[in-house]
Amino acid sequence: MPGRTLRCAMVGGGRDAFIGAVHRQAMALDGEIRLVAGALSSHPDKALASGRDLGLAPERIHADWRALLQHELSLPRDQRIDFVSIVTPNHVHHAVAKAFAEAGIHVVCDKPLVHTGPQADELVRITRERGIVFGVTYNYIGYPMVQQAREMLRAGAIGTLRKVVVEYHQGWLAKGLEAGVNKQADWRMDPAQNGIAGAMGDIGSHAENLITTVTGLELESLCADLTAFVHGRLLDDDASLLLRFRGGARGVLLASQVAAGCENDLRLRVFGSEGTLDWRQEEPNTLVHAPLNGPRQLLTRGSPWLGPSARQATRLPAGHPEAFIEAFANVYRGVAADVRAREAGQLPTAPGRYATVEDGARGVRFIEATVASARSTQKWTAFA
Repeated sequence: MPGRTLRCAMVGGGRDAFIGAVHRQAMALDGEIRLVAGALSSHPDKALASGRDLGLAPERIHADWRALLQHELSLPRDQRIDFVSIVTPNHVHHAVAKAFAEAGIHVVCDKPLVHTGPQADELVRITRERGIVFGVTYNYIGYPMVQQAREMLRAGAIGTLRKVVVEYHQGWLAKGLEAGVNKQADWRMDPAQNGIAGAMGDIGSHAENLITTVTGLELESLCADLTAFVHGRLLDDDASLLLRFRGGARGVLLASQVAAGCENDLRLRVFGSEGTLDWRQEEPNTLVHAPLNGPRQLLTRGSPWLGPSARQATRLPAGHPEAFIEAFANVYRGVAADVRAREAGQLPTAPGRYATVEDGARGVRFIEATVASARSTQKWTAFA
């Protein structure tokens, strides 16, 4: 193992929280990180009970995140946490991330980063001033075959990029689940908690991050159509976007949480002058490479002829499927590598392996531009 085990605290993610359990499994997978403290719910009794459920030391279980931070700062540096993992609803992200970052504690934050561009810019500034590591859990870039696609595109495997199509379809919100029927639906369709976008903020931001990380294309402008198909919803549950990139490439982004019958159907296709790459999250261990003049190739995770990024993101031999938890774990492994690099006075060691605070800030601006375009009569909206 590379160095000591890092100590982590978690804010949010207590009893009955799906994503909190995912984060804990992911950070523990490689034995490099140990959860030692937490403020695991906005409800004090639930926060304390959740900490006991996880076997945390009583003195490091807290009723709220401010008490958690205050206690950690009272400890000697060699005993306090190395980083905090923030897995709360979106409206809590900014205050918690800002406080821990200002205290010089590394941060991992769920996506989307915050509600507004100014909030995001503030976190970028603090991160740079304090010299901390700040990761945002856009976990789909952690899949080995996504890393393989990224490496192949940078090597020119399909020539000049012409078009990118990303589709993210879910069906879990095809019926109204709000008003206490489903906790996740309640806050994700509440502008006060989720922000200015619904499906776009939740899964559309994943799609933007996947496009940008894999292709390296820079978005120039976009044209968006946002819809709330279920009556009474205050936020979008379906989105269709046209994208224009610097240099002339074009894109299409579709994101829906009312695609009845779909589960987690995320697909990325990149079309170039010399071929196409095609990846699907529901079959994540394969990547299709279709050259213009040659046989279609099915590249599989774990194969020895893959590039170093894909091999580094792989844990199991070929033929043993790896998926969602492992992709999340690769985000945490990248953050851990950079935390250790900072401790050693070295530059970050994991570019492209996880989303940084700058990537998270770009995602916030993308959401804002999408909503602005959808509300505009002119439609095409510049992206800076």
